[in-house]
Amino acid sequence: MVVRGQVIADNLVEIGGRGGELRFLTPDANAYLNVLPLADPGRLRDLYQVSFEEILDYLQELGRRLDFDGNPYLQEACGLSYLTAPTTPPLIDFTYRRLSGFCTRDRLREIAEHAVGVEYLEGWVPIELTSGATVQIRCFGSRAVHIVAGNSPIISLLTIVRNALLRSDAIIKAPSNDPFTALAIARTMCDMAPDHPITRHLAVAYWKGGDVGFEERLYQPHNVEKIVAWGGFASVKHVTRYIQPGLELISLDPKRSASVIGEQAFDSEDEMSEAAIRLATDIGSVNQAGCVNARVIYAITGTDDAGLAKANAFGQLVYDAMLGLPSCVSTKPKRYDLSLKESVDAVRLDGDWYHVIGGRDDEGAIIVSQLPEPVPFSAALNDRTANIVPVDTVDEVLAAVNAWTQTVGVYPESLKDELKGILPLYGAQRLVSLGYAAASAGSNCGRQDAIEPMRRMGKWIVNEIATPDKVPPMWAL
Repeated sequence: MVVRGQVIADNLVEIGGRGGELRFLTPDANAYLNVLPLADPGRLRDLYQVSFEEILDYLQELGRRLDFDGNPYLQEACGLSYLTAPTTPPLIDFTYRRLSGFCTRDRLREIAEHAVGVEYLEGWVPIELTSGATVQIRCFGSRAVHIVAGNSPIISLLTIVRNALLRSDAIIKAPSNDPFTALAIARTMCDMAPDHPITRHLAVAYWKGGDVGFEERLYQPHNVEKIVAWGGFASVKHVTRYIQPGLELISLDPKRSASVIGEQAFDSEDEMSEAAIRLATDIGSVNQAGCVNARVIYAITGTDDAGLAKANAFGQLVYDAMLGLPSCVSTKPKRYDLSLKESVDAVRLDGDWYHVIGGRDDEGAIIVSQLPEPVPFSAALNDRTANIVPVDTVDEVLAAVNAWTQTVGVYPESLKDELKGILPLYGAQRLVSLGYAAASAGSNCGRQDAIEPMRRMGKWIVNEIATPDKVPPMWAL
């Protein structure tokens, strides 16, 4: 446990990692409930003695120290994550080696500017109103608990960066499938600058999710003002029990993503090959462990015999391209979900309705529906297993989009221009060029899951200035 610049390794209890291959010792969070939250919010004042440029200096130096080859904490965390993470060692290695590059000065400034606005972080921004009054607006930091997801180590670093840029105070609840990354970064910060305000406003701990006795005492408005919850339906639903006046939930809840392939993609072999490698990347990146990954793909091939032939040929191209992806992007899944495999094998026997490509060696599969409907288990698609659904028109895609739809990869770009005005009305939250779903450029501009999480993590304070010579006073009415 790391609490505000101090590394704690006492009062240990044994915990099992989600992967089932590792048990670890961690300080009992109940023993540190009195020091985890920032009891006095006035202690945030030290962050307001630090300029934005100094915050960038700190994060840039942190990025330098997160160079994997020179950081023993990251090396240890990476090795242990092999046993708990949902992905395989090559993918874990690749992500850990990318952490350092996240903290470049230009990127950090871009995040702050587009997500919040640097001027609102640095001071009071005046606005003259037609009434004659002036309002000054500033974004202040808040005290928050961050329940982060463990499907990618980058989420822990993103949380720490957002917290620093906002001048906030964070308690990070480490996830059971990645209890190591946030701690490794926090320990690096303790070595680098244990007394710096940014270090002193970060705590990282592990406790078992659903520990009502502990959480009821921690999740109180006098301790924290916001809870930022990533995760599955059950965990986010559980957190809602604690929400009350003065305690806000910012939910980055589970989503499903899809793709739309326009009819132009099937005009030539070159077009099909281009669409196939792009789609394979959106399916296979980080082994389909993210919300952003494509799972059901609507291909406008037509549903007659010629259209089905195109869809089946396209499915083979996608499967071949997926197997050929670099090992730092996609590999054979760590452990193919047994119930998913049973479902895939079951539809394999129903050749009139489904054409299954691959999946016999737990490497992933492409299922091509032979009718314009997804497989019955479409919500369970994972482990590099996707479903191509042939349709006649783009209008048939609209009914499949809902509030659970996060990312929609589209090819070609001209089709995206047609869809970007209508898909959001049905629930789609992010449109990307096919092949770039896992790039997540939108997080750099502060938008995610159709909200602006950084803006909501801050507190937007208004100072109103009115003088009788400009605003007629009510007392003189």
